[in-house]
Amino acid sequence: MPNGTDSHRTHRRRAVIASTVGTTIEWYDFFLYGTVAALVFPKIFFPGSSPSAGVLESFSTLFVGFAARPVGAAIFGHYGDRIGRKATLVTTLLLMGIATVLIGALPGYATLGFVAPVLLVVLRIAQGIGVGGEWGGSVLMSMEWGSASRRGLMASLPHLGVPLGLLLSTAAVGVSSAVSGDAFETWGWRVPFLLSVALIAIGLWVRMRVLESPDFAEVKRQQAVERQPVWAAIRNYPREILTCAFVRLAEQAPFYLFITFVLTYGTKHLDMPRSELLNATLVAAAVGLISVPLFGHLSDRFGRRLVYGIGIVCTGLYAFPYFALLDTRSSGMVLLAIVVSLIVHDVMYGPQAALIAESFGTNIRYSGAGLGYQLASVIAGGPAPLIAAALLQSTGSSAGISWYIVLCSVISLIALVLMPRRQAPPAAPAQPDSQRMEA
Repeated sequence: MPNGTDSHRTHRRRAVIASTVGTTIEWYDFFLYGTVAALVFPKIFFPGSSPSAGVLESFSTLFVGFAARPVGAAIFGHYGDRIGRKATLVTTLLLMGIATVLIGALPGYATLGFVAPVLLVVLRIAQGIGVGGEWGGSVLMSMEWGSASRRGLMASLPHLGVPLGLLLSTAAVGVSSAVSGDAFETWGWRVPFLLSVALIAIGLWVRMRVLESPDFAEVKRQQAVERQPVWAAIRNYPREILTCAFVRLAEQAPFYLFITFVLTYGTKHLDMPRSELLNATLVAAAVGLISVPLFGHLSDRFGRRLVYGIGIVCTGLYAFPYFALLDTRSSGMVLLAIVVSLIVHDVMYGPQAALIAESFGTNIRYSGAGLGYQLASVIAGGPAPLIAAALLQSTGSSAGISWYIVLCSVISLIALVLMPRRQAPPAAPAQPDSQRMEA
């Protein structure tokens, strides 16, 4: 019969696996949309527009999903802090998965007319709400089962869902594209979306076997559950929420240029084969399986702020070399550009979850961390491909996009400096600013 220590390790392992598997599935769905939005959706759902206008309209539907993410963070943050992390994680997985399958079955403009893009937007909103609620629960479930000295590493493990999801979605598009050939734009693109059915079943089976996090269980034992956690987080932690959002500018905005806009830039502007760009993204995603937890671990040893700050500076410095490497059109240089771009991103992404989550008390952590994290989707990830496409269309050059990345890095560095240097107590009720102690 296992002792208490063995039992705790078993449940901790299950929590990590459940969080990572779930985020992998959800990010598979989310990245799949971004990839196909860049390659196919302009022709399928916006056929009456010019090629450049079609790309902008397609990326606009991508932005809608990002705009919905703070809504998901607020909805599921409320219930995650009220009834627990586990129940919300099951719900977000179902919401995201069902929306993705329906997108795969959605007829195009040729069949439904203007109703097709409208329904696409509705399903994209559902995806955004699901992802918005997913992040807080998955990160907290893993982090709160770990020890205080390893929270950077433990919180980074669900972030493996990003490179894994990117790896799976890119591979699925690549295989489907190869198998369907010229029919990819008619039916081949739908196959990866429909495959989400199998992924949902796996994710549900894993998540149903997880126990509630010990930190939240302690909050319930102390009867410290906040009745209105979202409002309490906004009222008592406004500076934390805002700085958490802006500190992500240098991470999230460039990331969606590196993995989504690069497909449009490479195929349309540089006339490169789609398969070459997808293969380079696959390699970069595989490297992320090592770099994400590595930088999470380094943040436990050297501090979240130092590691994150290095990532911000590296992103700003890499803005111009990145496009210079792409513009060579050389397979080796393009591969190097894409791989290095995601490593630079991972310097921030590894410690990011713990950096944000530790700013809030356990009884409002789901709400506060989720809001701060997902607000960045509105100011960073969502508009980034749109801004990049508009800059490229108006100037015909990547220089403006590089300066945009530099600007995001500068703003993030300022936000990191302004972020309150405090770590909220693990199970204390939310307190006004005047009652919280500076670290």
